[in-house]
Amino acid sequence: MANTASARKRIRQTIVRTARNVARKSRMRTFVKKVETAIASGDKSVAAEALRVAQPEMQRASGKGIVHANTVARKLSRLSARIKALASA
Repeated sequence: MANTASARKRIRQTIVRTARNVARKSRMRTFVKKVETAIASGDKSVAAEALRVAQPEMQRASGKGIVHANTVARKLSRLSARIKALASA
């Protein structure tokens, strides 16, 4: 257990930050899931709109350090490619 006042404060800060980060990551995952659901339905315009809404949320998560920037770039690229492939299907 923390003995110093500063250590106790760090514990409090960590709890608050962890909760915030979990919420942000969960929010990002929800938006990605909406895009994947739209892709599965086969409607390109709905999927493109869902990606347009999800993109800033994903980039915000990377900007806050919740997920790595390259992870977001990879996910956006793959989702975009899957939406693009809907037209030819």
